[in-house]
Amino acid sequence: MDGAAELNIEMIRAAAARLNGHARKTPLLNSPFLDEIAGRRIWIKPECLQHTGSFKFRGAWSALSALDKNTRNAGVIAFSSGNHAQGVALAARMHGVPSVIVMPSDAPKLKIENTSALGAEVVLYERGSGDRDAIGAQLAEERGLTLIKPFDEPQVIAGQGTTGLEIAEQAAAVGVETADVIVCCGGGGLTSGIALALEVEAPGLRVRPAEPEEFDDVARSLRSGGIERNNAVSGNICDAIITPQPGDLTFPIMKRLCGPGLVVSEGEALYAVAQAFVRLKVVAEPGGAVALAAAMCRQDQIEGDDVIVTISGGNVDPDIFKRALDTLA
Repeated sequence: MDGAAELNIEMIRAAAARLNGHARKTPLLNSPFLDEIAGRRIWIKPECLQHTGSFKFRGAWSALSALDKNTRNAGVIAFSSGNHAQGVALAARMHGVPSVIVMPSDAPKLKIENTSALGAEVVLYERGSGDRDAIGAQLAEERGLTLIKPFDEPQVIAGQGTTGLEIAEQAAAVGVETADVIVCCGGGGLTSGIALALEVEAPGLRVRPAEPEEFDDVARSLRSGGIERNNAVSGNICDAIITPQPGDLTFPIMKRLCGPGLVVSEGEALYAVAQAFVRLKVVAEPGGAVALAAAMCRQDQIEGDDVIVTISGGNVDPDIFKRALDTLA
């Protein structure tokens, strides 16, 4: 798929029009208890309430709906640790077309089972030794499938950017004109999409990526000015946002529009999962809670009276969720 040259606000607005009636418009939530912890008003955009439990449905629907009918009917393929997998699987099922999803064997069991239940053919690989890009490319060529990349794809970025359109509208409704918008960041599809939307619709809102310790490739890349890789590709409970490096399409956008990255520990991510549940009655996965963790635990790195955060996903295995709740014991 192409279209990088068209990646702008009009492309995001077009994606929003195609998503209308198919994606949920998630709310902007607030809790005085979380405000007290964060030391400022904190506004939460819970994309864990989106179809399939994450923002990924937006990008998946955007990408599939942008394909011509014959190409789409031949089927699609994606690689993902789980959230993009489920988003593509559901979007493909809703379009009535086949999907193949390449997933790491150590992905949360719930995500693997859900992807299969949504009608996708799941192909597992070893995260440490396998090459998901090569596997996906080979299957796409053999079967005539269209590859839907998880973040470095213009129509996917445009779909994720619709989250930013909603944030701009909702922030204005509650009188927030200036704030950091902290976004859970893996390859940068959601982060860059939101940044592109806010650049036009709410220029007083500055996007900042949030990542887990030792997998902070985006934060390091923003500091150095060039794409930095992670030393490891697994070994963190924030599996949903573990990627080798920022995307070739997403990084230039983030470099131009984003503020410094924020980095949190696994323990802080679990703490944020627990607080989201207790204070908001929202279920988050650790990778989807790093932005909330940053707002609560990196107060000295944030300025202003307001901060907006995404909870990007809620597909958490029960044992990890129990570990999170145990942080409050």
